[in-house]
Amino acid sequence: MKKLSVVIPAYNEEKRIAETLKNLDGYLEKQNYEYEIVVVVNNTKDRTYEIVQELEKTTVQNAKAMNLKEGGKGNAVKRGILESASGDIIMFMDADNATPISEIEKFLPFFDQGYDVVIGSRYTNPDLVKVKQPFYRILLSRLSNMLIQVMAVPGIKDTQLGFKAFTNTAAKDIFPLVTVLRWGFDMEVLTIALKRGYKIKEVGVSWTEHGGGHVPMIAYVESLIDLFKIKLRSLSGKYNK
Repeated sequence: MKKLSVVIPAYNEEKRIAETLKNLDGYLEKQNYEYEIVVVVNNTKDRTYEIVQELEKTTVQNAKAMNLKEGGKGNAVKRGILESASGDIIMFMDADNATPISEIEKFLPFFDQGYDVVIGSRYTNPDLVKVKQPFYRILLSRLSNMLIQVMAVPGIKDTQLGFKAFTNTAAKDIFPLVTVLRWGFDMEVLTIALKRGYKIKEVGVSWTEHGGGHVPMIAYVESLIDLFKIKLRSLSGKYNK
């Protein structure tokens, strides 16, 4: 790998985006590959975009900001990957830094082995989860994943963790087909990857629940509806080669 692109969707993250970017930049500048950090500010109501711009001009010079006025998290990731990311490996991660960027080192050997998509998981090795979510969210997540596996992506234990990486070829092929622009987009991304024959590897990663996230309970209902839409699109051949 010559270059890594890191796409970060950010919604009202003014309190922690600076620390996240400094941590990323501090780690990546020590590696033996080039990198870029693309922060896609998503319909924000605070100073997230201005903070990223300030850091781009000063301390985090490999960062660049996109400012969107519409769409949700899925739209932010899609736009960032298709419009700004140019790395040999393209990944996206959450703005709260719940999974540290150093975990990408677990992914890289699998790309050398011929995998096209490598995703982080909280469930393949639960001991890596440092601070857990509230019980009701864990229960909802597990029940949701059982349904997701049955309907769309069999064998994948954690579709929703915001730490996923793709070869450039796979990313540029998958994301133009993404139609789910809010919380359920991960399910569609993985469904498309499977339908188009890409090899996926799920890897246990460190994860810490920081709190202060922006996923409302209604997102579970919206994602359930999206799951049925994804299933229908898959059955109709919308994702086929």
